Amino acid sequence: METTDDRRRPEPPLAGDETATLVGFLAYQRATLAWKCGGVDAAGMRTTVGVSDVTLGGLLKHMAKVEDDWFCRWLLGRPRQAPFDAADWAADPDWDWHSAADDSPEELFALWQAAVDRSVAAVAEVLADGGLGHRPPRDAWPDGGTPSLRWLLVHMIEEYARHNGHADLIREAVDGETGE
Repeated sequence: METTDDRRRPEPPLAGDETATLVGFLAYQRATLAWKCGGVDAAGMRTTVGVSDVTLGGLLKHMAKVEDDWFCRWLLGRPRQAPFDAADWAADPDWDWHSAADDSPEELFALWQAAVDRSVAAVAEVLADGGLGHRPPRDAWPDGGTPSLRWLLVHMIEEYARHNGHADLIREAVDGETGE
């Protein structure tokens, strides 16, 4: 039985195996981003803090791209999903961050949730067929290395944790909402 905290975030297992612990912490970090962005209107999604151009909307769209890139493109070798497949990355390498200002909160959440759903399915597929040591079917990195699913999960936990810190500061600037 899954337990959740007062923000409806799934608690990672206290005594789970390696897979359950990694997947549990990633789910917790995803739920933290959803909490920090939840209930924010379009103006709030475009709010920045200080000189940074990072926004809650940009975080959601960026994390949708990151989910798809690591778990679907890299891990499974599948093509890039819309809208990221049609973006002009050469003209704007930060297109995911910048274009979010044109999207409604509902569109951003739907895009992010769809990417998370694809990632969860991709991880389940790989776990059933090769476990945490599974290496992607793509060409190796320039240095010859190829990350395992274990590496990808840890990287995504780190990616979410870093960006959740940004989201925490932005959300406080939007409406004063605070919390871990």
